[in-house]
Amino acid sequence: MAESSTAPFADRPVFPAGYGLPTTTEGMLSWPDVENRLVPAIAYWLATVRSDGRPHVVPRWGVWLDGRFWYDGSPQTVHARNLAVNPACSLNLENGTEAVIVEGESHPTRADPDGLGGRLAQAYSKYHQLGYRPGPDSWSDQNGGGLRVLTPKRALAWFSFPSDATRFTFAE
Repeated sequence: MAESSTAPFADRPVFPAGYGLPTTTEGMLSWPDVENRLVPAIAYWLATVRSDGRPHVVPRWGVWLDGRFWYDGSPQTVHARNLAVNPACSLNLENGTEAVIVEGESHPTRADPDGLGGRLAQAYSKYHQLGYRPGPDSWSDQNGGGLRVLTPKRALAWFSFPSDATRFTFAE
């Protein structure tokens, strides 16, 4: 599991009447339960908004480390150009019945090889069998090698809807 600096506040999400959400906090998920799904995931779906308001969704490879989602790619991609105008985005795992939805902001960054870069390269080892092997120095140049980081603001998760549906709010 990744280490988060502080755990987010957990409560029940708000859904329309009839969805059967419990009215107590009993059975809610813990944030470590959710991170245990985010860390090993291979494919994540990233949703952004184009400047004209149309949505854009793209599958991304990346790693959940230190309570954030780190991923790389060309700054010329549609999603990166969208994020340059509006950094708000949503990250989702592929499973719709055991859902994890993270909302936040994505910004370009970089990682020095002797610190974060080495840790990211180690976390990216989950992609070695798929032929992707970035090294510790992959994100240290002036442009950060296209490295971006999504910092969460809210998350919604359930593994057994509706009994464990939980909303998480992160400190600003």
